Amino acid sequence: LQEPPATLECTITQDVDSISPEEREELKVSAKLFLSDPDSSGIKDAVKKACSALSVSQLDSVIIAPPPLEDGASLSLSHLQPYWEELETLVQSQSIVAIGTSDLDKVLLEQLYQWAQVKPSSNQVNLASCCVMPPELTAYAKEYDIQLLTHSDPKELIPMLSFQEAVIASVQDNLAYEWITKWVLRYSVIVKSRGIIKSKGYLVYAKRIRY
Repeated sequence: LQEPPATLECTITQDVDSISPEEREELKVSAKLFLSDPDSSGIKDAVKKACSALSVSQLDSVIIAPPPLEDGASLSLSHLQPYWEELETLVQSQSIVAIGTSDLDKVLLEQLYQWAQVKPSSNQVNLASCCVMPPELTAYAKEYDIQLLTHSDPKELIPMLSFQEAVIASVQDNLAYEWITKWVLRYSVIVKSRGIIKSKGYLVYAKRIRY
């Protein structure tokens, strides 16, 4: 029997076409990267694969969603720093124009802003846990020109069990429990002048862990 691959790359698209050089200036390419693994090296790989899939040299904005923390743990600046440093490197190499965060309160957003070389341009807030934007967060974001956005994403975009079931269905691998997702990147291509979504899709990267 043929040995299943050690890594799995999936592209889930909806009417996605590569972007031609002629239309690039008319479009904004945004992405949100959901990390499942604490290893920050996956960020560069995710951005590279997104650029390749869309035939572009850079993404206009990338929002980072760090991997879920253990129960009882709170997100801190030390958790964010490795991921942010990786994003800063990609900005400096012109692979990304602007970088943003998700689910940071005013205190943590301020800590990140003061520490970072490349400042966050946006911060997403989940209105499921916060029906109204906190006034102190709104005031700080306005003062430092940080765009506040809303989202309704779950903590785990693709639950592990759902992914493993998809593996079984697609590659007939009975050892699906050995597969774990490393990251999921969701991208959207927006027509700047009209504010409409031209295309959107997902990139998923998974690795087989042998027990």
